[in-house]
Amino acid sequence: MNEGYIAKNLSRKAEDYLEAILNVTLEKGYARTKDVADQLSVSPSSVVEMFRKLDTLGLVEYRRYEGVVFRPEGQKIAEVIKYRHDTLKKFLLLIGVAERVAEADACFMEHELNPETVRRIRLFLETMDGDPSFCEQIQTEIDRRLQQKQSNSK
Repeated sequence: MNEGYIAKNLSRKAEDYLEAILNVTLEKGYARTKDVADQLSVSPSSVVEMFRKLDTLGLVEYRRYEGVVFRPEGQKIAEVIKYRHDTLKKFLLLIGVAERVAEADACFMEHELNPETVRRIRLFLETMDGDPSFCEQIQTEIDRRLQQKQSNSK
């Protein structure tokens, strides 16, 4: 996968929809309007509007009453966005960010960070996966410093 690839002309919103379509498809094997609406907490009519736009861009094939299926370019973009999201969320969790916050921040950061930055974070995470004790040391040290700062601010 070319993890640095992002279509320059897509909005964050369009990228979010592609990622949601991929997530729903991975979970259920298909992506219907209602499922994507639930994933993104938006109305079904908003989803249909974006499905039509993504269809026009050649990224998905919208089938009324059935949902969407990816075209190759849309699949590639969605996979890159998911890769970026998963990498960033895992990093944020590693450094002790709460799950809910890590999810929200990863959603924002996935659109903003340079591909090289994401690639480096992924390499860092892979290194940490190779040495779980070092990973634990980092997490322990972060927790210790947080507690120390909280004690000093009282």
